[in-house]
Amino acid sequence: MSGDLGVTGLLALFGVVAFGAVIPVVPTGAAVSAAAVLARGDHPWELVLVLLVGGAGAWTGDLVTYAVLRAAGAPLAQRVGWLHADDPDGTLQHLRARLEADEVRSLLLSRLVPGGRVPVLLAAALGGYPVRRFASADVGAALLWAAVYGAIGVVGDALIPDPVVAIVVVIVFVVLLGVVLPRLRSRGRSEVRPAERA
Repeated sequence: MSGDLGVTGLLALFGVVAFGAVIPVVPTGAAVSAAAVLARGDHPWELVLVLLVGGAGAWTGDLVTYAVLRAAGAPLAQRVGWLHADDPDGTLQHLRARLEADEVRSLLLSRLVPGGRVPVLLAAALGGYPVRRFASADVGAALLWAAVYGAIGVVGDALIPDPVVAIVVVIVFVVLLGVVLPRLRSRGRSEVRPAERA
């Protein structure tokens, strides 16, 4: 193992990603990207461990979130205004059908789009989506998600020779991406709505 990452670093990565998947205040993608920079330094094969550990943390966090949302039930979804009060079952069934159409893709996109994960997990948990099916589909989504953020770390490390600077740049890039994308989405929605009315 590399002195930069090691077992402690991998355990910390798992903990950060799993915690951030349950309590979405931690930039989990930035953690995977930074770990990828460290792993690539001395032993490139450690990158595989980073992707596996990051994916395992994401998967574990998704399962915990799924279980919590399932236990909370439809009253939680209605309380936060996410479900349509006039037809909550129809909304859930529609979202479940979209999830079932392409499970891994839907779960991956929900992780990559800021704010997209909880609605998809809520639809899965409350829409009667089988837990075993969710758990197996989420393995692929979590590993692909880790690969995307690991690739960002590898590219950052390749472009910036100093690993410390590469880690800082990668973390700033990923955090900014998480801030800018939701604003672009909300701006796009506000521009489409007036056009729809016309």
